[in-house]
Amino acid sequence: GNIARREATRLLTERQSKRHAGNAKPLECVCIADCLARIQRYIVTKLGEDWIFLVLLGLTMALVSWSMDYASAKSLQAYKWMYGELKGNVALQYLAWVSYPIILVVFASLFCHLVSPQAIGSGIPELKTILRGVVLKEYLTLKAFVAKVIGLTAGLGSGMPIGKEGPFVHIASICAAVLSKIMSIFTGVYENSAHVQDLLVCACAVGVATCFAAPVGGVLFSIEVTSTYFAVRNYWRGYFAATFSAFIFRVLSVWNKDSVTITALFRTNFRMDFPFDLQELPAFAIIGISCGFLGAFFVYLNRQVVLIMRRPTALTRFLTKHRLIYPGAVTLIIASFTFPPGFGQFMAGELMPRECINSLFDNFTWTKIWGSPAPPGLGRSAAWLHPQVSVFVILLLFFVMKFWMSAVSTTMPVPSGAFMPVFILGAAFGRLVGEIMATLFPNGILFDGIVYQILPGGYAVIGAAAMTGAVTHTVSTAVICFELTGQISHILPMMVAVILANMVAQGLQPSLYDSIIQVKKLPYLPELSIGHISKYNIFVEDIMVKKIKFLSPQSTNRELKALLESTSLKTIPLVDSKESMILLGSIERCELQAALDWWLSAERRVYIRGEGVSSLGSQVNWESFVFVDEEVGEENGDKVRGAPKVCSHTVVPRKPPKRTSLFSVCFCSEVDVKFSDLTSHISSKAVCELSVTHSDILTLIMLCWGVQIKAWEEEELDKPIDIDQIRVDPSPFQLVERTSLHKTHTLFSLLGLSHAYVTSIGKLVGVVALKELQKAIEGSTRSGVRLRPPLASFREARRKAKKPSHSPSVPSSPTRDRELLVD
Repeated sequence: GNIARREATRLLTERQSKRHAGNAKPLECVCIADCLARIQRYIVTKLGEDWIFLVLLGLTMALVSWSMDYASAKSLQAYKWMYGELKGNVALQYLAWVSYPIILVVFASLFCHLVSPQAIGSGIPELKTILRGVVLKEYLTLKAFVAKVIGLTAGLGSGMPIGKEGPFVHIASICAAVLSKIMSIFTGVYENSAHVQDLLVCACAVGVATCFAAPVGGVLFSIEVTSTYFAVRNYWRGYFAATFSAFIFRVLSVWNKDSVTITALFRTNFRMDFPFDLQELPAFAIIGISCGFLGAFFVYLNRQVVLIMRRPTALTRFLTKHRLIYPGAVTLIIASFTFPPGFGQFMAGELMPRECINSLFDNFTWTKIWGSPAPPGLGRSAAWLHPQVSVFVILLLFFVMKFWMSAVSTTMPVPSGAFMPVFILGAAFGRLVGEIMATLFPNGILFDGIVYQILPGGYAVIGAAAMTGAVTHTVSTAVICFELTGQISHILPMMVAVILANMVAQGLQPSLYDSIIQVKKLPYLPELSIGHISKYNIFVEDIMVKKIKFLSPQSTNRELKALLESTSLKTIPLVDSKESMILLGSIERCELQAALDWWLSAERRVYIRGEGVSSLGSQVNWESFVFVDEEVGEENGDKVRGAPKVCSHTVVPRKPPKRTSLFSVCFCSEVDVKFSDLTSHISSKAVCELSVTHSDILTLIMLCWGVQIKAWEEEELDKPIDIDQIRVDPSPFQLVERTSLHKTHTLFSLLGLSHAYVTSIGKLVGVVALKELQKAIEGSTRSGVRLRPPLASFREARRKAKKPSHSPSVPSSPTRDRELLVD
């Protein structure tokens, strides 16, 4: 051993000396390289690798966002140019106005369906589920990234009322996931699932920030939407990446000469000295309350459209079979209503989404200039002024028509978000209230001897923030509006309106993202409503499942097989015995399935036979029929990998020439064979001398061996499980019976649990899973206290769950024994 060690050292030294001799560098180069390596190690040690990752993420998303905006803007420009060039021919104008968006939307739908169907929709509901610890396949892949970017660009370029914010959050998350895989080549920390989860939270903030150039609002919005509990350690990551991406996004606009310097995306110029009067606060409160009801109705309408399309009717089956008809038909209807020479002239149909926002936020009071020559600087706001129709009618028609158009268009099978369409709806509603206030107070509001004019544009900003806050159940939309407009003059009324809108909407409907989660039946944990003291008076023992599927060291393999076949549990508890029920731990389903497969495998059977543990009970050597066993194993789906290659020396030569000649070697070449011992395995009545062919012998051997394998498996199934060979989690999460619903919800949300075992002095008494917790929050409990918020009858259409049958004499109770289903 010492000689070999010295020889290996000598060879290694020679190899290193040759390498250094061949790659000899000047001393200065060596010193510079050493200094750079030291600097790199110092930066990585002090700052961490996340800085590099976050810079790459922010830079990539800024480039993607700017490219998408540039491409969609050029597409809309070509759309308007085509429509303008055909002026004078209404029929051709209508054909161009309708066909252009249909082509783009159908292309987006077809491309996403072929490349990655997971790119369809918003992406925030799925991301909420992923951040909770659920693995959704193909949602964070490069294919989904390509499909989402191209499909969203085509959708935005069509002019349809679909948003960019939700899909872009999904795009940023995909980019973070792909970058983490690339960075894992250099450092292993990016292979850690917990670290990747933290980076996905930062990606959500980057997605919002690069959409609106709003880093502060983006971070807050991502926290409110995706996280029940937020880890403060991710705060700096989110702000750094969001600020960097928003900065690069606006710098690219300056570089492309879209703006002179870095400014807000929808900059407003409201007066700063006295933006509003306290007497206007009731109007702002009315906007907030009204937007709460309207936002809840928007969520309700959107969900009803989706549920109607999912019902098994002849129409839905036809549309499912022909996937491109539905997006094409929706686009045709919307484009027909917005056709400017037609009905679109009464609802400013010629304005694209960004033009709508800029015009609704302007400083003009439209009711004062209606019917008079257009003042200088009016710009695209002139589309809201019709010579025969009042401004109020146009704003009302715009709001009503865009309301159902936005609710329906977000259900199309294309990448689409609802933030911007709802933002425009809120701005239109706020502008309507502002114009009414300007009409009621034409001379303005008198304060301290000074008359201040009412600004309808300020009402529009407040309405936009309140409506989006009501639909998404967030307050950070107010901060996003500050950063979008570049002014915080209306901070007080905006916060009042957003909070009131949230109070109303949260009592009526779930958020739009939670509604989609419910419709898609994704694993989720609903929020506990505010102000219900009953969540502290309801305990785990009221909602837990008492009829538990479990294993013990005394359980047989037959019981294990029956348990795996009858349930879909991902983890199964292990107890000391059926009598004591002391919880020892839990075992993953995959571990149990692998143990059972090995216990009944051909490899183990060969191993046992080779060790002489059991025999065939006859003079026929089992090893003589290894080939036959392999054939039977292949028919049963089991491959014999460990079968011995050499048969008994008294029967089989050491190297049989080929498979087809095996039986000619095992048996004599003559037709007449005496095999009384062999036939004794098939029938105990007949031991005779027969004249058979080789095929008859093969059939007889296969039947004989199949019976023996079946008998061996039955014998093995009756043996107890070998727990020592199975990996057991000795510390599964446990709760006690008197744990409150509030604390249980907090633990499940913080730790991302899917289930928890309920114990009493170490004894397993029940189990509670996401399903039970969800039912407890959304339904009623044994105490009779309903946990749903007021007016919950207006809430989502309840999924029709099958009620388990129980004896009529036993009163219905949530504590009745049920089968545990851990999804």
